[in-house]
Amino acid sequence: MAAVKADVLITGPLLPSLMEAIERQFNVHKLWQAPDRDAFLKEHGPQIRGVATSAVIGADAKLIDALPRLEIISGFGVGYDKVDLEAASRRGVIVTNTPGVLTDCVADTAMSLLLAVARRICEADRFLRAGKWLQGRFPLAVKVGGKNCGIAGLGNIGSAIAVRAKAFGMNIGYYDPCPKPDLGYRRYDSLEAMARDAHFLIVSAVGGAETRHLINAPILAALGKKGYLINVARGSLVDQEALVKSLVSGEIAGAGLDVFADEPNVPPELIKLDNVVLTPHVASGTYETRDAMANLVFANLEAHFSGKPVLTRVV
Repeated sequence: MAAVKADVLITGPLLPSLMEAIERQFNVHKLWQAPDRDAFLKEHGPQIRGVATSAVIGADAKLIDALPRLEIISGFGVGYDKVDLEAASRRGVIVTNTPGVLTDCVADTAMSLLLAVARRICEADRFLRAGKWLQGRFPLAVKVGGKNCGIAGLGNIGSAIAVRAKAFGMNIGYYDPCPKPDLGYRRYDSLEAMARDAHFLIVSAVGGAETRHLINAPILAALGKKGYLINVARGSLVDQEALVKSLVSGEIAGAGLDVFADEPNVPPELIKLDNVVLTPHVASGTYETRDAMANLVFANLEAHFSGKPVLTRVV
C-alpha cells in the first residue's frame, strides 16, 4: 500500500520547479488562491502538517494556530522575521530557512550597489542615453579603494561582503553582537561610532523586532555628507522616513537600496533622486541561487516527512 501523502500548505507563489516538486510529493493546498482565507483554513487547516512559505510572507501566529497538526514550516529565504518563532516553538513546530546558498549572490549585490552609487553608474548611463555626452563631460565620481566600509551584521552574508570589499582595497569595520577576532577586522562597540568613521555603511543584519530601525536618524547624521548607505537586508532595519529626509536634504551622500519598508511600494522621493540606486529586492535573484534555495526548501520538507532530521533548522 502506498504511503499516505502529507498535506502541505503553500502560502504564496513559489518557483515553478519548487511548486512542481512539492505537488509531486505531497497533497498541496494553495492559500493565496482561496477567495475566503478564513473559510479555507477552517476547512483544510485540520489536515495540514507542513507549510512552504517565503521570507516575505512567512507564517504568523494566526496561521500557525489555525493548523492544529502543523509539524514544519519550510521557508524560502534566509530571513525568518516574518515567521512567529514563539508561536512555532510553543507548538513544537520546526522552522527552517535557506541559509548559505544565497550568501554569495546577496554579497555580490551589496558590492554592485556600492560601486554603482559611488561611481554613479546608473546616473552615467542615463546621461549617455539622453545624449548629454554630446554637450559635455559627465561629472566626477567617488573612488572606492582606500575608503572605510562599515558592515552592520557580520554573519555569513556580512562576512562575504567584507571579503569583496577588502578585494577592492577598502578598510573593513563591523558592528555585530558576536565578536569575530579571527577575521582581523575592526569591531565597533557602537554603531554610531562606526557610522562616523564609515564612507560606506552596509546593512546585512537579520530582521525582526530587535533590529527594527537599527539605522535611524542619529546613525544617518553620524554617517554624514561623506557617507553612503547600502541595504541588502530588510527594509525594516532602516527608518525609511529618516533616510528619505537625509537624502533629500543632502545630509548623507547617497544610498543603494534593494529592500524597502513597504514593498513593493517605494517612496517617490527616492525614485526622483540621482544619488540613489534602487533595485526591487533582487539580491538573491539569480537562476543558480533561486534553484538552490528551492532545492533546500523541498529537501527540508522531504527529510522531515521521511523521518529524518531537517537540514537547516531555525527552531
